[in-house]
Amino acid sequence: MQIEILGTESLGVRGLSCVVELKARKIVIDPGVALGYNRHGLLPHPLQVAVGESVRQNILTELKDATDVVFSHLHGDHVPLVDANPFQMPAQKVAALCRARPQKIRFWVKGPRGLSRNMLNRLQSLRIALDDDLPNAEGQNDGPLSFSLPVPHGERDKRGGTVMMTRIEEGNEVFVHASDIQLLDEGTVLRILNWQPTIVLASGPPLYLPHLSQRQRETAWRNAVRLAQGVDTLILDHHLMRSKAGSRWLDKLSVSSTTGHKVVCAADFLGRHRTLLEAWRQRLYADMPVPRGWHDAYARGEVDTRPYRDWIGRVERW
Repeated sequence: MQIEILGTESLGVRGLSCVVELKARKIVIDPGVALGYNRHGLLPHPLQVAVGESVRQNILTELKDATDVVFSHLHGDHVPLVDANPFQMPAQKVAALCRARPQKIRFWVKGPRGLSRNMLNRLQSLRIALDDDLPNAEGQNDGPLSFSLPVPHGERDKRGGTVMMTRIEEGNEVFVHASDIQLLDEGTVLRILNWQPTIVLASGPPLYLPHLSQRQRETAWRNAVRLAQGVDTLILDHHLMRSKAGSRWLDKLSVSSTTGHKVVCAADFLGRHRTLLEAWRQRLYADMPVPRGWHDAYARGEVDTRPYRDWIGRVERW
């Protein structure tokens, strides 16, 4: 089993996309990307836009020979969108790629339970764009693939809706993708451990949100410790790495783990620099000023990100 994380917050974008290659199958999970449209009153910095372009292209490249694609839920940083903004993954590009393939991709999609009216409309628009029924995969099994029944998107019985988790097994390895669980529900963590994974990729808690209570923070910590004790490699990212505080929280968790198990973010797992571009947005604007009207001009195709791309090496050292 080979696991490659394609895009998430420690790699400079919003999302939790990855590709898992087995002997006979190649599974792309959550082929979406976003940049956090407005943070600290600022649109994505052009350097972040450049990284987003790279991630989108990498996802499309992996989709060319994928056998399976999983949508854990229908948020815009996890799926391609018919009405994508300039910083997201357009469903039209994914559809064109699918039409050009000699073999049909099999889609595994979170069902309608827990979806808002807006998300149900998004699901229908994706069905039309991708020319696929996108049937409900919750609770199904297919060879090395297993999918959970709906679990909370964050805390149980709140308005966050639900997500679908994925389990992939090959030989002695079991990989679990637990998108947007945020470690806020103990039952979800127990479901993951019951799957007996060797490696887990999950969303940590959204520490950047001021309304996240002390009780929720303590719950997330307890659940993180429990996962760290039960999994050989625990990769926490996404919501957690939208702030420098999240990066410090992860380091504290890693030091606190006395099991010898690995606790990392996606960038650590890949041996790359942590590149928290959303958390650093204010500094990016201060160090690399953005011309007035740049984002509108970019959307019209009148400017590109080339003047900013060479800065990524310097920013990684932050």
